[in-house]
Amino acid sequence: MANRLAQTTSPYLLQHADNPVDWWPWSPEAFEEARKRDVPVLLSVGYASCHWCHVMAHESFEDETVAAYLNAHFVPVKVDREERPDVDAVYMEAVQAATGHGGWPMTVFLTADAEPFYFGTYFPPEARHGSPSFQQVLEGVVAAWTDRRDEVAEVAGRIVADLAGRSLVHGGDGVPGESEVAQALLGLTREYDEQRGGFGGAPKFPPSMAVEFLLRHHARTGSEGALQMAADTCSAMARGGIYDQLGGGFARYSVDREWVVPHFEKMLYDNALLCRVYAHLWRTTGSDEARRIALETADFMVRELRTAEGGFASALDADSEDADGKHVEGAYYVWTPAQLREVLGEDDAAFAAAYFGVTEDGTFEEGASVLRLPGDVGPVDADRVADVRARLLAARDERPRPGRDDKVVAAWNGLAIAALAEAGAYFDRPDLVERATEAADLLVRVHLGEVARLTRTSKDGRAGDNAGVLEDYGDVAEGFLALAAVTGEGAWLEFAGFLLDIVLEQFTGEGGQLYDTAHDAEQLIRRPQDPTDSATPSGWTAAAGALLSYAAYTGSEAHRTAAEGALGVVKALGPRVPRFVGWGLAVAEALLDGPREVAVAGPVGGELHRTALLGRAPGAVVAAGEGPGAGAEFPLLVDRPQVGGEPTAYVCRHFVCDAPTTDAAELAVKLGG
Repeated sequence: MANRLAQTTSPYLLQHADNPVDWWPWSPEAFEEARKRDVPVLLSVGYASCHWCHVMAHESFEDETVAAYLNAHFVPVKVDREERPDVDAVYMEAVQAATGHGGWPMTVFLTADAEPFYFGTYFPPEARHGSPSFQQVLEGVVAAWTDRRDEVAEVAGRIVADLAGRSLVHGGDGVPGESEVAQALLGLTREYDEQRGGFGGAPKFPPSMAVEFLLRHHARTGSEGALQMAADTCSAMARGGIYDQLGGGFARYSVDREWVVPHFEKMLYDNALLCRVYAHLWRTTGSDEARRIALETADFMVRELRTAEGGFASALDADSEDADGKHVEGAYYVWTPAQLREVLGEDDAAFAAAYFGVTEDGTFEEGASVLRLPGDVGPVDADRVADVRARLLAARDERPRPGRDDKVVAAWNGLAIAALAEAGAYFDRPDLVERATEAADLLVRVHLGEVARLTRTSKDGRAGDNAGVLEDYGDVAEGFLALAAVTGEGAWLEFAGFLLDIVLEQFTGEGGQLYDTAHDAEQLIRRPQDPTDSATPSGWTAAAGALLSYAAYTGSEAHRTAAEGALGVVKALGPRVPRFVGWGLAVAEALLDGPREVAVAGPVGGELHRTALLGRAPGAVVAAGEGPGAGAEFPLLVDRPQVGGEPTAYVCRHFVCDAPTTDAAELAVKLGG
């Protein structure tokens, strides 16, 4: 019998639709049911490509005995954290406050008023390593609920009061300046791993947002140290096992400091952010490796994640079937020497093993190795490498593929649109710009739809039920602004403005602070509000960046003021935790540089337009177009005539404009080229 999840659009919830557990989606009706039956709510939060979520589901939620007990004593509620980041954020904050750590699956017990009173993450089916079994936890909670209800109510009340009392300290006193940015750079330098690239120890996550800050800081100040950290980190990741050496694209993180063994799931947001970072690194250094990684990652997104409707799916699972038909993490990606010999023959297998770091002992589990480029094989024949890679990829294509989470998340599609639009423009790949445009069309058609507010997710062209959060508005606006710059189509600037007006009306509080949910969104036990980056830019700083760019395009004082107000938090946090506010620091660099406004009165895709897009000035905005209608598309092009009938570029910042130029080389110099 399917439970209530069968009607949802979330692939993660649909994975649980046939569980014997009588799941409810997050809804007022679920809590009403708990109140009516006088039982607690079991809240289980996860996501489709989460390995341990699958393990706990298989061990416990598919077990008839556990399910019968759960159904009798609880109202079980299942949440996809990627659909409801607000619910996830609020209860994760409570879990971390209570236990000192968090993660997924997240297991929280709530009262009928949605107040949490007991927490955990993964619970095993049998007690082990000092952790109680899931059944023991359930029985303990039922005993407390039945015999010590006053205590449960007191704990729940105390937790909610504690969360409510955590007011956010934000800068308030103006925007980050040279001093805060310099302190942030110093902080990153202290945490930098000189031997291996990246920051901190294991596990190591790709630091996309921090690298974006370092590249912008180098562009503005000439700091060689900032560029070195960015370039060396990108090179270490590109040569490591975190990067798919056959098919392109990045895994979620590396379990070790050396980038050798990844956690194998591939997320849209990581690949979108990293595609853009490598494209910007190429723009700065001209590195062939950076160009290759940017393009391979863009091609991976289009090939593996694009949906039939033109959007981009959320993720590929870490797990897939191995040769024995067992679901195993990394099975699709890893190789043994014997498997290399089977595909390539003795000579080429020996060459491939040396080139890709495949050893007899293996770098992963059971003698298998993750492909990487250890780089100690001396000069190699590029044609031979290409041939070996193509044959291995063809053989890998025959393996059972990892599952795909097909839901389209607005924010992450916004990041992909920005990356594909810019990579397409830089590398003369109009097909990538087309893919970005198609994804943007889907967001307008399905996610904005009739309601004129963003819906967070869709699946198979059908909008989900959950309202967009701040990161959706910020990242989609960012994508639309990048698309406007590349295509010269002012409609994308208009759509971005429409979204950012909603940010001003619905997400902005006093003193410039921003909230993750709209004023009229469902009220949770606390209104979530987080200015720090996680795997993606925080909604707060994503919105700040888009507001700043939009103000540069339009001259809107309201949007500029809102951006500056939002950056107060970066002034406070940048010097203290630079690794976790990288996008905010990148936006601060744009503010410190102006940002520059570039108007090209000339053809879209022409030499001056391309030169403008390749300018390194942090956060520079570019408008291109010619003819009498160009000013209607972009305010920057109003009263900007061509000089002597030739394409002409105008560069302004801080209300001051340089003399117009028709010379691409001169324009490049003006934009840090």
